[in-house]
Amino acid sequence: MSKDKKILLSFDVEEFDLPMEYKQKISIEEQLEVGYKGLVELEAITNNLNAQFTLFTTAFFADHFPDNIKTLSRQHEIASHTYFHSTFKEEDLKTSKEKLETIIGKPIYGLRMPRMKFVNADVISQAGYQYNSSINPTWVPGRYNNLHLPRTIFSENGLMQLPVSVTPHFRIPLFWLAFKNMPYSIFLKMALQTLRHDGYVCLYFHPWEFIDLSNYKLPFYIKTDSKKLFQKLNRLIGHLSCEGEFTAIHSFIKSKELQPVLN
Repeated sequence: MSKDKKILLSFDVEEFDLPMEYKQKISIEEQLEVGYKGLVELEAITNNLNAQFTLFTTAFFADHFPDNIKTLSRQHEIASHTYFHSTFKEEDLKTSKEKLETIIGKPIYGLRMPRMKFVNADVISQAGYQYNSSINPTWVPGRYNNLHLPRTIFSENGLMQLPVSVTPHFRIPLFWLAFKNMPYSIFLKMALQTLRHDGYVCLYFHPWEFIDLSNYKLPFYIKTDSKKLFQKLNRLIGHLSCEGEFTAIHSFIKSKELQPVLN
């Protein structure tokens, strides 16, 4: 294992509001319950590993399960996923940061917007964040086209921008949907290629992916067998740990010199 190579594994901890994107009603109580069940599965993954991850959590979710979030903060970095997953106002940037800091008793340094929503870098900095990990530097039809943005970490007006990883050259996204649906050997090959090329790889998932979603009317490519996915993630963690060190994003950010400012 090379300590020079860093694996930035993160999870978006949130209310499970995904069915609403597909015109299905789901109560806020059920959204929280599904999110919580997923968090319990995540705790099962993290409890047996000597590794640091980053958990981007909504303040609304954390406020309902503060003990779980505070316990996880002892080993892992807690960062902001704004206040609510389904709605957003600019003031949520500051209030979510303050709420999370109250819950865990530690500073919050990072932000990831739900659904990778764009927010101006100056606005994020003014809310007190040191880094933003809300860019998927690829093209996803119907979501975003970020092919014009840097593929790797850069500084924008003093804010560190950490895009989630895509492969060199062709910018194939290494996000959660790719992991769920690609053959494992292909995803692993691309993740290792990116890790070796960039010196780090930034991957993200959601805790709710690891529970049974078969009762929801969601596309088949979202409802992958949760038990198989759990085993697949553990397998990935094992393979990546032979190549680099799992570390929290803020620790990685601190170790980097600022890159040229984006014009």
